[in-house]
Amino acid sequence: MRIFTKKLPHPDLPAEEKAQLLQNSEYQERMVESTFLYLTLDLPTAPLYKDEKEQLIIPQVPLFSILAKFNGSTEKEYKTYKENFLKRFQLTRLPPYLIFCIKRFTKNNFFVEKNPTIVNFPITNVDLREYLSEEVQAAHTHTTYDLIANIVHDGKPSEGSYRIHVLHHVSPPSSGAGGATGTPQITPSSPGSWQGTGKWYELQDLQVTDILPQMITLSEAYIQIWKRREEDETNQQGA
Repeated sequence: MRIFTKKLPHPDLPAEEKAQLLQNSEYQERMVESTFLYLTLDLPTAPLYKDEKEQLIIPQVPLFSILAKFNGSTEKEYKTYKENFLKRFQLTRLPPYLIFCIKRFTKNNFFVEKNPTIVNFPITNVDLREYLSEEVQAAHTHTTYDLIANIVHDGKPSEGSYRIHVLHHVSPPSSGAGGATGTPQITPSSPGSWQGTGKWYELQDLQVTDILPQMITLSEAYIQIWKRREEDETNQQGA
């Protein structure tokens, strides 16, 4: 990942002094390359007002709107105790698995707040090619991801509980497992040879239940795991 950082003058300074500071090398944009374990997705600020029925409005945001943070052009201001910075991010590589952490919790001087915004996302066919820098796009043949796990937080920040949605993933049969007729031979003694059902399940404590895929998108997703499609899986989906 490439991280572009630009220091900002203090907002209370006169315009002339700001213009002079921006000419200094200290205030020029710098770029560093960094690895990452997961991608943090920032939610828009939740509204504080209520609707005409005196019910709090729960906003919704598309997944691609919060993924725009990594398109290489979207800038966001970050503040410290003494300095302010503008940062933008761009991906240079797409790993086999991606973890999204949706930033629902913020801590102030008094307590932890939770943002209830619902993220609207498809569970298959999420193409991330546009978030790669142009010079590396050609090197990435597969840029489409499917959701395989979704962790949900319910309730208040200090009293809530967690649920997880897991896909019983259907793996393509191994090319070396064919018998005389070329049909994959699946036996209990061959590790990793079991085929999944392709169904979604909800796990909470010791309870495991079926869940419809369309119900997953209605939850307050917190952490998601996405799997990159490979060539054999793409062909299987298109068959």
